[in-house]
Amino acid sequence: MIGVIFSYINEIVEVRIDGSNCLFRTQQFGGALCPLDNLRIDKHGALKEFPDLKDNPDWKKITIQRFKDKMKTMNTETERMNYLINDLKKYGYIPIRFQRSGHRPVKIKQ
Repeated sequence: MIGVIFSYINEIVEVRIDGSNCLFRTQQFGGALCPLDNLRIDKHGALKEFPDLKDNPDWKKITIQRFKDKMKTMNTETERMNYLINDLKKYGYIPIRFQRSGHRPVKIKQ
């Protein structure tokens, strides 16, 4: 299991990778880890990644499924987390702490 804590504007977001499962924790869920299906997804951000979904009424479901499929193509948790860190940095998320297998979190150097 790998976890990374991100800072985004005035919010703290935790992402955990456990095998091929990707879980998120934000303040809006009261500290509970939840799968991607329950998160707010910005339509403009999804359309930047997948412009073919512009007129599709099921854009959110398809975006989530494509993300899950992408995560399954990667072989290790470290590879999945590196992908997420690089992808979320593009949208203004700043990684601040990294944690592996329940060990103490380590500060990430910027």
